[in-house]
Amino acid sequence: MESPTLAAVLESPEVQAFATGFPTTVLHLSVTLGLLIAGAVIYAMLTPWKEIGLIREGNAAASVAFAGVLVGLAIPLAVSLSVSTSVRDILIWGVATVVLQLLVFRTVDLLLTGLPQRIREGEVSAAVLLVGAKLATAVILAAALTG
Repeated sequence: MESPTLAAVLESPEVQAFATGFPTTVLHLSVTLGLLIAGAVIYAMLTPWKEIGLIREGNAAASVAFAGVLVGLAIPLAVSLSVSTSVRDILIWGVATVVLQLLVFRTVDLLLTGLPQRIREGEVSAAVLLVGAKLATAVILAAALTG
């Protein structure tokens, strides 16, 4: 049996679909990652404790808390990406998602009083509780995005 020529392989529907879709995928991924980075930076600027500085000092609780923020932002952004059909869609829903999630995160920070100080002091159990609350809100927001 003769194997297909390179030209035949390159003209196959699968390769053509990949060639057409891959640049769009990279663009959508880039926009979503940009929203994630922007959300994380805004969160870091708004928090009552400076997590990045604490992480640089080796504070495990701050590291756990900030990792929770990243995952908590990524979950609804991933859902937003999956339900969007264009860069405009991704930007609209992504920005709305980041704003809502930052508001919820701030509310959680305020409701769980005393946790910022405990995280500053390196108490990992406080950070784990904070992460749990933030991830729970992320999952609920993600579900809301799917309608």
